[in-house]
Amino acid sequence: MSASPIRLSPQARRVLPTHVAIIMDGNGRWAKQRHLPRVKGHWNGAESVKAVVRAASELGIKYLTLYAFSVENWNRPKEEVDTLMSYLLRFLRSESQELTKSNVRLEVIGQVYRLPEAVQEQLTKTRALLAKNNGLTLVLALSYGGRTEIVEAVRGIAEKVREGQLEPAEINEKVVSEHLYTRLWPDPDLLIRTSGELRISNFLLWQISYTELVVTPTLWPDFRRAQFCEALEEYARRHRRFGAL
Repeated sequence: MSASPIRLSPQARRVLPTHVAIIMDGNGRWAKQRHLPRVKGHWNGAESVKAVVRAASELGIKYLTLYAFSVENWNRPKEEVDTLMSYLLRFLRSESQELTKSNVRLEVIGQVYRLPEAVQEQLTKTRALLAKNNGLTLVLALSYGGRTEIVEAVRGIAEKVREGQLEPAEINEKVVSEHLYTRLWPDPDLLIRTSGELRISNFLLWQISYTELVVTPTLWPDFRRAQFCEALEEYARRHRRFGAL
């Protein structure tokens, strides 16, 4: 089945964000509302990932960062974590051809070493397969936590100070940014959170200082192209001041 056409106003197309980040929330509630196992929510949420990635690629958005699995998610029941990892593995394998066709590049941030070995190996293979693409860069935040990222950046900076490569007086915002997982990409212009929750949930804490926030009550498994476009329309209505008048 072909995807539905993207309906976006000329104004929204003129001011598209360069980098969109999404907190994909509501899979469990979606399943509960339908008296289904939680894993069914994750399964349908994967379809939303495919829809949004394709839409972002078609629109020419350069970076899309998806909060796929947090460091806190390791505390969920083992059966659910194992299912999430199997879905991730399946996505990486099954979508490689579609991502190649769409000229999508894949990157990952987080404590990747904590992921199952099979997932780590597939991430390496898929990233290598897509490495020459120069369209949308899809960044998966896996085993990710904003505070953990900042702690690791501080450790890296402290190590350079100890080795005499950096003076304490030289540490500024640019230096900190250069030690984050996201040092290769611009900060997000737009952060979308689904399910109506009004919190950041330890996601990109440093990077979203001046990011526009759009919260939608839509649960992630129901978030598709139309809802993505609605968020982009809302972004287009904003006037970004970055602390100025």
